Amino acid sequence: MTYFLTSSPCPPDSSALNPANGFVDELKKALPETCRALFIASDPDDDVKLRRFAEDMESRFAETGIRFAELSLLFRETQDECGYLLAHADVIFLCGGHVPTQNKFFQEINLRERLADFDGVVVGVSAGSMNSANVVYAQPEEPGEAVDPAYQKFLPGLGLTRHMTIPHYNQDKDWTLDGLRLYEDITCPDSMGRQFYVLVDGSYLLGRDGREELRGEAYLIEDGSIRQICREGDAVLL
Repeated sequence: MTYFLTSSPCPPDSSALNPANGFVDELKKALPETCRALFIASDPDDDVKLRRFAEDMESRFAETGIRFAELSLLFRETQDECGYLLAHADVIFLCGGHVPTQNKFFQEINLRERLADFDGVVVGVSAGSMNSANVVYAQPEEPGEAVDPAYQKFLPGLGLTRHMTIPHYNQDKDWTLDGLRLYEDITCPDSMGRQFYVLVDGSYLLGRDGREELRGEAYLIEDGSIRQICREGDAVLL
């Protein structure tokens, strides 16, 4: 399996995939020119959003020379076909959205176990990348989550990587939630005894042949502090 765990595969206000940090070049190395694509929902009950994203990605990939011979969707109405859909996919997209909602769906369809023998390409987007970890850090994002004592910040994930990732640092680093600073008051304290790899849009974690590397601008939050560990255009082995 080869996996691309992205913050976002597309730059804002652009109709193309983001070529930064070799992303498009690496995709073209990993995928045939014609492949079968499967998109797995972040919200299994919102097939409209899923279809819109899938069709958008189909267009963007076609512009790079990678065409989808088949495009399938895995959501509530098709979850009974999960085994068949996975077996007939060359590339699987784990879509972005609300991490706990997607995590629950992944557990319902036993996706971790089903992906164990998958030998294709996985592309994670935002929440999909976060849920790819062995243990997932579900950074609070919706009002009320940061102050809810019942909110579960650590969840079982797909186990593609042992590294917990957090996307969209370029967008979210100055956010506040429930009166708290997202990073200084919530995420940094949660990092005590843990490591979070923080990505900006355009950076990603690339896994293949048992090796993992960060591509592009990335930060490490560990034991309450944050430091930059990779710069735009660079790569760091993990």
